[in-house]
Amino acid sequence: MFPAFQDHTILGVERLAAWSDVLDGINVFPVADGDTGRNLRISLTPLRYPSKDREDIIHQLLLSARGNSGNIAVRFLSGFLMADSIEGLPGAAKSGRDQAWQAVVDPKPGTMLTVFDALVDFLEVNRFEVNREYVSNIIVHLEKAVKATPELLPKLKLAGVVDSGALGMYLFLEGFFGSLVGEKELFRPITAVFKDQLEVSPSFEEEMEQGFCVDTVVKLGDNTNEKIGRLSEHCESLLVTAHKDFFKVHLHTNDTTRVRDLIESMGNVVQWADDHIGTQVKDFKRRDKQGAIHIMTDAAGSVTREDSCELGITLLDSYVILDDKSLPETLFPPSEIYKSMREGVRVTTSQASVFERHQCYQRVLSQYQRVLYLCVGSVFTGNYDVVMDWKRKNDSASRLTVIDTAAASGRLGAIAIATARYSAETDDPDAVIEFAKRAVHGCEEYIFLDKLKYLAAGGRASKSGAFLGDTFHVKPVISPTAQGAKIVGVEKSGKGQLRFAIKKLRDCLEKGPPLFVMLEYSDNRAWVNDTVKKQIQELFPSTEVFLQPLSLTSGVHMGPGTWGVAFLPKQSS
Repeated sequence: MFPAFQDHTILGVERLAAWSDVLDGINVFPVADGDTGRNLRISLTPLRYPSKDREDIIHQLLLSARGNSGNIAVRFLSGFLMADSIEGLPGAAKSGRDQAWQAVVDPKPGTMLTVFDALVDFLEVNRFEVNREYVSNIIVHLEKAVKATPELLPKLKLAGVVDSGALGMYLFLEGFFGSLVGEKELFRPITAVFKDQLEVSPSFEEEMEQGFCVDTVVKLGDNTNEKIGRLSEHCESLLVTAHKDFFKVHLHTNDTTRVRDLIESMGNVVQWADDHIGTQVKDFKRRDKQGAIHIMTDAAGSVTREDSCELGITLLDSYVILDDKSLPETLFPPSEIYKSMREGVRVTTSQASVFERHQCYQRVLSQYQRVLYLCVGSVFTGNYDVVMDWKRKNDSASRLTVIDTAAASGRLGAIAIATARYSAETDDPDAVIEFAKRAVHGCEEYIFLDKLKYLAAGGRASKSGAFLGDTFHVKPVISPTAQGAKIVGVEKSGKGQLRFAIKKLRDCLEKGPPLFVMLEYSDNRAWVNDTVKKQIQELFPSTEVFLQPLSLTSGVHMGPGTWGVAFLPKQSS
């Protein structure tokens, strides 16, 4: 795409990302597996970091594409990004639309394909003008296309929702065109635009599905076209995209082993991901968890996407950057991060943009009557200042309550999980807020590092001190506080770390039994589960003990081999 357009794609991706949970919540076609928002976020994230080489951008999009929605969107963008000027937009949109339709073996109107059709129709009839009135007319035209999707797909009409992929591309295009004319803050909440078309009907029932959703990238070998044709004998929902020496393949299959063997015969498999469809459908059926007040927190706390689905929590992601790949932290495979770090590859993190965070606040207040944001400690990030500034300008009714938890990692995660559980047990929002305040005061966390060099790489320890510490096998114990991460002890072995953790738990027991004990792991899940969890359960048999992956924001700064323990005394309830 002409370089002047590239920055505008960023706003489109950020607007989509902020509303992606809504997309997941209405994703019933072709299967109610609740992953369209996730897949579009993963697929379009390369647009957040534009390059002057659009071929490189298209290649990165190809590698990132996930699911039906992501693969179709990327095919559209492969054409759309080729626009060299305002005058070239209609032709580029048409090229992208045509590629998207050709990518699907059995294309269906009523999906994002219909939105692409509507965009092309408008641009071909109405000469492009760079002004707000023109862009407003485009968005109204696309809005009508999205609203019409239930009339084109009976399954959507039965569920009472618009197509999630169509809505996702509407959000992207609204952000893109709005940015193009300088409209960056006055986007309408889609809950106001689409109103009663964003909640799945209680009467809708999805049949359980089996099999796997596979996305893979193959570096081509010989006779590939012939072998690609054979894939259709063993799968459904086949999408194939060719780019240079690579094929991107998306499919649904009951036999991943057979399909992988066939794909590996085509060439070198450079990327493979699969999701169990039945598990996703099951998770989709329990997405409507509600409490006395909606809980929002930062993914910098050790809270997973599965937790957010189970407990009804909104997570605000930071981004993890590895080489030329960037993803929201809850969507980046931890194994890939820790393996790269052990190999000496530099990994960094970045905050979501202020615009994306503002969109998230707008989204939750448009969905819920009251929201409690358990914010990562202000000493660690600027999130607290950003949300309080937005609240002063946009929340005159004070429906959003914000607590600076002074916490991160497992301490923040434990506070959020305990508060969400309590919110599900009461109908008093103010009682939940008071519970959260007590939890902030009472929760403790101790994090055990394996190496100091990762803290030094991120500027959180001196390189000389880290070198000496690692040389003499010093393993510091860190506790996040309102003043920042404090070193509260030093051990020289895993056994010493475990003794330290048990002593702190015994001290907690003197005040009363803990509500629960959260154990966090990085790339050492087996050891934390088989050794740490086992011993703690034996010593404290009446206490709930569970495992959580350490948030990647923390993991990137503290490194592989890190583990932690967080606990909350029952008196905090």
